[in-house]
Amino acid sequence: MSAAFLSRRRWLRYLGLGSLGAWAGAGLVASPRARAQQPKPHRKPARRGRIRQSIAHWCFAPYWSVEKMCQVARQLGCQSIELIPTKHWGTLKRHGLVCAIAMIDLGKYPPFVKGYNNPRYHDEVIAATRKSIDACAEAGFPNVIAFTGYSLRDVDNPRSGHLDRDEGIRNCVEGFKKIVGYAERRGVTLCLEMLNTRDDTHPMKGHPGYQGDHTDFCIEVIRRVGSPRLKFLFDVYHVQIMDGDLVRRIHQLKDYIAHVHVAGNPGRGELGPKQEINYPAVMRALVEIGYQGYVGQEFIPTGEPLASLREAVQVCDV
Repeated sequence: MSAAFLSRRRWLRYLGLGSLGAWAGAGLVASPRARAQQPKPHRKPARRGRIRQSIAHWCFAPYWSVEKMCQVARQLGCQSIELIPTKHWGTLKRHGLVCAIAMIDLGKYPPFVKGYNNPRYHDEVIAATRKSIDACAEAGFPNVIAFTGYSLRDVDNPRSGHLDRDEGIRNCVEGFKKIVGYAERRGVTLCLEMLNTRDDTHPMKGHPGYQGDHTDFCIEVIRRVGSPRLKFLFDVYHVQIMDGDLVRRIHQLKDYIAHVHVAGNPGRGELGPKQEINYPAVMRALVEIGYQGYVGQEFIPTGEPLASLREAVQVCDV
């Protein structure tokens, strides 16, 4: 399923901002009995502190209020709740938390559909990005997410044809150069995310049609723009699916990585032994390169959410 045709209502539901019925029907919401049996934490799993961890709001919004999510973050030793609407930033600050990376709002479409690869959408995307840059600068938060966009020349017309790779890269460079100077002046970093195009089972597990679906595409754009305020969002889950060679890539791209996302593969579930990525090795590689950014827990729980998140935080606490 292409997210280019994902309605705003469905998009909000997948972000946990709409009806919980859709999540329950998909088996993604814990039962009342499971919630009642929720384990009580006794100590923070993140004790070493070499990896600063963050919780992706959309993954856990179906289970917890923002207030509860902040409490969970503090209990587990996480320092951030990310990709959360700005209206909740005051609650984060009250709990001593930050938003490690901010989302942009494109209204009708999810933010990864329209991007810098298409001049048709430059004005809209840049305006939304500028708004998020301003919010981060005023709040003292570090990053704003960015996307290449889908390769369709017109996302409202599936017969409009596709941008080729070289054209997409040129357009991305042109688009980012229109906004990156503003990010530099405001001291906020834009983080370009690579997404996988292989998984078509769920609108948030894969993104068929997304143009920046390989590491080399995104890094080429970043190199050509040549700004310290345009970096790479290394989503371990997506990179594993499309490119692999995770540890070596982390070392090779150490000067470009500004934010990291994690989830288990296949399925974008928990980080435990039932999935294929060796997360302790990945986290040690980040420590070895001196990575100072955040690692965002961006997986979709398949079991009891607090137990799943606790395990993931422990796995990443190398």
